[in-house]
Amino acid sequence: MVGSLTIVSGDVEAITDNKTESLHEDVLGFGGGFRGVVRASTSFLAVLTLLLIGLQFIFALYRRDMNDPDIWWHMRNAAYLLHHHQFPGADMYSFTVAGHPWINHEWLAELPYYFAFRLFGLLGLKTVAFAVWVAISLLLLYICFKASRNFKASVVCCCYAIFLATVSFGPRTIVFGYLYLVILLAILQRFRGEERASLWPVPLLFCLWINTHGSWSLGLILFFATAISGLVEGSWGRVYAVRWTPAQLRQLLLSGIASVAALFINPFGWRLVYYPFDMAFKQKLNIAHVLEWVSVDFHELRGKLVMLLLLGLLAGALLRNRRWNLSELLMLLFALYSGLTYVRFLVLLGIVAAPIMARALDFFPLYRPKDEVYAVNIGVILAAISAMIYFCPRGEKIQSSVNETYPAGIVSYLQTHPLQGNVLNSYLWGGYLEWHTPDVKVFIDSRVDIFEYAGVLKDYLDLLSADTQQHRPDALLDKYKIRYVLFPPSDSKNPLHIGGSLVYVLQNDAHWKTVYQDNVCVLLEKQ
Repeated sequence: MVGSLTIVSGDVEAITDNKTESLHEDVLGFGGGFRGVVRASTSFLAVLTLLLIGLQFIFALYRRDMNDPDIWWHMRNAAYLLHHHQFPGADMYSFTVAGHPWINHEWLAELPYYFAFRLFGLLGLKTVAFAVWVAISLLLLYICFKASRNFKASVVCCCYAIFLATVSFGPRTIVFGYLYLVILLAILQRFRGEERASLWPVPLLFCLWINTHGSWSLGLILFFATAISGLVEGSWGRVYAVRWTPAQLRQLLLSGIASVAALFINPFGWRLVYYPFDMAFKQKLNIAHVLEWVSVDFHELRGKLVMLLLLGLLAGALLRNRRWNLSELLMLLFALYSGLTYVRFLVLLGIVAAPIMARALDFFPLYRPKDEVYAVNIGVILAAISAMIYFCPRGEKIQSSVNETYPAGIVSYLQTHPLQGNVLNSYLWGGYLEWHTPDVKVFIDSRVDIFEYAGVLKDYLDLLSADTQQHRPDALLDKYKIRYVLFPPSDSKNPLHIGGSLVYVLQNDAHWKTVYQDNVCVLLEKQ
């Protein structure tokens, strides 16, 4: 027997005798060869796939904002690596933790963004993220269809996963981690369903993953959850497990050992392997104060989508006599815990839950090739592609959004008026300053980790959270010899606006003078 049972239902003309159908003529009715490719690319299923890509376009490319402040110091890291042919071993960007040991744990994911920016500017950054999300969606669609054999249900579930994933849209390094995650799930799905399937790509995948993003730890947990589920065999109510064959168990063991060993193939050795655990157990302020580490708020739209998922799973368990494979149950429970605890991991929840939901929606109407109206499909496809080309944002529009969010105006001012002392900058502006004004040493940026280790993050949070009307900020400002303060104005509507009370107090202090101000930022100098 193979690692799990194959459940087949839905998106075919007829499936009998529980036989697993191919993904070509037997299932979708397109046939092979050039004619089959043409029919598939102009079918209603192609229209649905384009709908999925269109959602990615809206969230990842059409929105002109650059909603990830990390991208700027990521590009600074990539530039340093390419120019000096070495990795930074200590902080070089700030004056508060200058020389503090630091490892660049996402170096491989930074390079595509850097090259894209050099070639195409800000549009290049968004295009890289868009391309990766399209790859994630198409792979997830493949996984859902393999699990359910219902293409329409698979598209609906992938669209749902996209809405959950909006928390991580933007030019972020973690998107590469989620791409590796869906590749891993596709490999494991094939391994469970086909006795001759191989796991040899898995160690290579983790070798790339460890150098790309710390989310490799999620993949390792899902891998071992799958492996453990096949060590037993039996049925417990609606949960069942099928024991691995000796050949499969040997593959899993060798692949698991090789994958763990592959994690140490990186420029920083054991320190890079340890980093996700360091974040989980030592960076308390980071997790407590960064928005993507908060728990799900069921009053928000994203929380309501999660509630819809929970209710759907509950209704399915109560009303449908469907059995759960132990491996998918373990993965779903882990994804639920992660996603409900931290909104950052709602992407993980959406990816893991999508194939399960696709099987539950097997009542969706079947796809019938004989009902196709190819002329209408072609018209819709051409209209959708034309709309994406027409609405693709231009570089100047993206730049205007950046100018509304980051202190772009201060850059030219600082070129003619160099700072003559230390500057206290807004936390989310640190990376922007590091990229655009490399001569300015910042107080803090969104790397967080080293600033928490050195106590700088705590001082920064204390400075902003204190009631400056009763407790003067002078002690902390003097501690770091602050001469300049760069923050949004006290009445700013900037989405990154924090520290308004501090700016208000200093603007009404005779010892401080406003030397630059625009709609986004104000620069105060101590007299």
